[in-house]
Amino acid sequence: MGLGGISLWQLLIVLLIVVLIFGTKKLSGMGSDLGGAVKGFRKAMGDADADEEKEKARIDKPDAEFSEAADTSKESANAEHKQNS
Repeated sequence: MGLGGISLWQLLIVLLIVVLIFGTKKLSGMGSDLGGAVKGFRKAMGDADADEEKEKARIDKPDAEFSEAADTSKESANAEHKQNS
């Protein structure tokens, strides 16, 4: 038994009938068109995943980074300003 209860001989007969109906050139063209469509779909999915990861990285990135030295210098400047007032 072959695939799903279909024997190898039945598959060969169906393949022969398809070749007789469509011809080898038309089947070759359909195969290349199908391959191109699958390749384009995979590329589009990869581009979508890359865009999604870029967006996620942009969202997760902090808007600004502050060092502790800058914070302490501002605090000391505020303290001096209060003392002078």
